[in-house]
Amino acid sequence: MSDSGETTESDFTSVEPVPRGVARYALGILLVVYVFNFIDRSILAILLEPIKNEFQVSDTALGFLSGIAFAAFYTLVGIPVAGWADRGSRRTIIALALLTWSAMTAATGLARSFTQLAIARVGVGVGEAGCSPPAHSLISDFFPPDRRATALSIYALGIPIGGGIGFLAGGWLNELFDWRTAFFVVGLPGVLLAAVVRLTLKEPPRGVYDPPAKDVTEPPSFKESLSFLRSLPAFRFIALGGALHAFYGYGAQAFVASFFMRSHGLESGEIGTWLAVIGFSAGVLGTYLGGFLSDRLAPFDVRWYAWLPALATFLFLPFAFLTYLWPNPYEALLFSVPGSILGGMYLGPTFALTQSMVRPEMRAMASAILLFVLNIIGLGLGPQGVGILSDWLHPMLGLQSLRYALLIIVVTFALGSVSQYWMASRTLIEDLAMKNRPAKAGVS
Repeated sequence: MSDSGETTESDFTSVEPVPRGVARYALGILLVVYVFNFIDRSILAILLEPIKNEFQVSDTALGFLSGIAFAAFYTLVGIPVAGWADRGSRRTIIALALLTWSAMTAATGLARSFTQLAIARVGVGVGEAGCSPPAHSLISDFFPPDRRATALSIYALGIPIGGGIGFLAGGWLNELFDWRTAFFVVGLPGVLLAAVVRLTLKEPPRGVYDPPAKDVTEPPSFKESLSFLRSLPAFRFIALGGALHAFYGYGAQAFVASFFMRSHGLESGEIGTWLAVIGFSAGVLGTYLGGFLSDRLAPFDVRWYAWLPALATFLFLPFAFLTYLWPNPYEALLFSVPGSILGGMYLGPTFALTQSMVRPEMRAMASAILLFVLNIIGLGLGPQGVGILSDWLHPMLGLQSLRYALLIIVVTFALGSVSQYWMASRTLIEDLAMKNRPAKAGVS
């Protein structure tokens, strides 16, 4: 890579793999970045009730704040950032993104109206758009294909760890101080981490484990990348399956603390602690197992990368009924533990398949396109859908409306996700073989 950060032809030549210690450090620091990403993203969920009480807004408005206000800009900005990442310095992009979203998280605590709060969350979304596409690309150049799902699952541990810390810190900071202080405390440390990322993270050669075709001179455009991915039926089903999974997952994450506060009378600190413990244990275990098991099963049949998310999501369903319908809150939380393990197992296989379907020069863009689908449907509409359904059910069910809104959304969209991953397995072998086809061949 040239000093200017632009990709040169030498970046796309086969070189010796990155030393294992360097790869492990890179994965570790990227995991820490992703933990901060999800702390700043998910802390809002534990603070929705005090925000609702202060600004006197509906669940529909809270769903907008948790979903569309964040996701719309997060997904749209991710596309041009990914194009930059396929050509420029990925570590610089991640550092700048981390600096931006951390500062905007802290600024959220300054909001004096619901509109200002929504604008601040838009800023967090803009910053966080620069995290995963370049990170997925980096990890795929640090680790070979047979270890890629495991590595990406380790990176994805940032979701349950960061979510757990967000619940824990937000819940107790709200009880001891207020919800504004919680945003200040979790936002500011990311500014320091941004400097660590820029100064210590290495930029590996692109395509060291699977160099691109000789006729590739530069990364394909967004249109060419999108057309190529659309030509792969397995990618379309995987993207939709992941999006449906994210719809109910983000919808539940946004309102689960509010559910236990309203339906069971728990305080923010107590439910935040419970959700943190579950995230640190069951969430971490399930997210890791998804990548680990799929990497171990794939040598027998590569379709396990699609079968495993389908099977895990199907087995999750009985625990959803128990979690939302059980009358005792502590037993309900215990029933959510197996569901948390099974619910996180789709992440590693989904990310790894996307990276393995494309050439190295298209990886950040492929990740951004996948995340666009997952997040505009899941992160954007999931919380909004739960909020709208809860408000619609409220005249009939009162405080219990959120309980049944969550159950309906979770079960319906989980079944949809199972069907899409199963469909993806039917053409997966053929679609993986299309990897060496030039991207422009997919343009219709």
